[in-house]
Amino acid sequence: MDTQLDWSAYDSYGAGDAYAALPSAGGAYGKAAAVCIGNRQCQRTEKGVMCPSFRATQDAKHSTQHRAATLKAALNGEYGPQPFIGPELEAAMDLCVGCKGCKRECPNGVDMALLRIEALAQRWNAGAGVPLRERMLANLPRLAPWLQYLDWFLRLRERLPILARWGERWWGIAARRSLPRGAARSFLSYAPRAAVGAAEGRELVLLVDTFSNHFEPANAQAALDVLLAAGYRVHIARPVEGKRPLCCGRTFLSHGLVANARTEAMHVVEALTPYVERGLPVIGLEPSCLLMLRDEYYALGLGPQVEKIAKAALLLEEFLAKEHEAKRLDLALRPLPHSHVLVHGHCHQKAFGAMKAMRKVLGLVPELKVEFIESSCCGMAGAFGLEAEHYEMSMRMGELALLPQVRQSSPQTLLIANGVSCRHQIRDGAQRESLHLAQILQAALAGDDPKPA
Repeated sequence: MDTQLDWSAYDSYGAGDAYAALPSAGGAYGKAAAVCIGNRQCQRTEKGVMCPSFRATQDAKHSTQHRAATLKAALNGEYGPQPFIGPELEAAMDLCVGCKGCKRECPNGVDMALLRIEALAQRWNAGAGVPLRERMLANLPRLAPWLQYLDWFLRLRERLPILARWGERWWGIAARRSLPRGAARSFLSYAPRAAVGAAEGRELVLLVDTFSNHFEPANAQAALDVLLAAGYRVHIARPVEGKRPLCCGRTFLSHGLVANARTEAMHVVEALTPYVERGLPVIGLEPSCLLMLRDEYYALGLGPQVEKIAKAALLLEEFLAKEHEAKRLDLALRPLPHSHVLVHGHCHQKAFGAMKAMRKVLGLVPELKVEFIESSCCGMAGAFGLEAEHYEMSMRMGELALLPQVRQSSPQTLLIANGVSCRHQIRDGAQRESLHLAQILQAALAGDDPKPA
């Protein structure tokens, strides 16, 4: 089997009790699927992230355990010679939202999000053909610069439901879902090209993702303001001369377009290598983008530089928490007029243990009462909630905990959600605006009310 991702990390798996359960085909990919031994901890409803689709449906067919079992059956030839384009595997993977909860919460660390990506890539390569919608959503980073010119159409879509229904019929985009709107100016179009900040300050690199650049540039500006106020010298990551704007590759990877994701990731590695060779930390804002550098970049086979970049990559809250613990953080924050915040953690923040850092950093804001929502996936999950056939399931996931708690909160309560998809879901499902942590900290510099991006 010619896999699209690098599964060599699983080459040594299979010794001991699980040996007999290894699929007959698939090599290391099959071994990665066999990591699941069927203890069914993914089929639970108590605290944690996994498995969002099981929690919403209470059906074992939509759990990590069933997906792994179906994948192993496919690799054993039980679904014929072309299992990746057959209905069994497609149905099993359909509601996987790539939350990474299983990688952290499963006792064996099954990485179903990555297993699903390979299955999707195999489906496309087997001749299923990548649908127009999937190609369009995957190419969002390349389309993003042009969305500002379609603002008139998106506004018209909101006023004329017939346009939304037309889009659902022809493109498969849920008519009841709002669409992201491009900002009038991208952050990188006006951001400084040379390093800025204190000449003697500790140097770092700010990696601005597609969403913070083209959709919510206020978040990137807020992060820059906070880092400068803390006395750091900030380099803003730019592509190597002549290359297109940096993109981590997340949207391509999520849709199984591995070669495209690898190309984008190689540009990021090329741009960041000179900085990490000097020992500079790389700071990011969007969890699904920044944490890709610490996780999926290994599976893309990008070479030895990936390890250095993975070790350097930190979310803003992780970096600030580490600096505070090391007694290097000099950030003067004032109380906010609204002193209560409700926090929803992105699934990848939870999967990579970044929520403790969020708590520590919010604790630096004087007199701030911080409450964390105990929830699984918000349900938006990147493009999942945009897809017409998944809209109802997306909302069911959100209604399990997140959206009811947001609705019950006071209008004066500030809402924090670091994931762009999470903010989208809260806006659509609860008609409330939520903020990135960076905007809360930016507001606390002056003691003002934060403004939604």
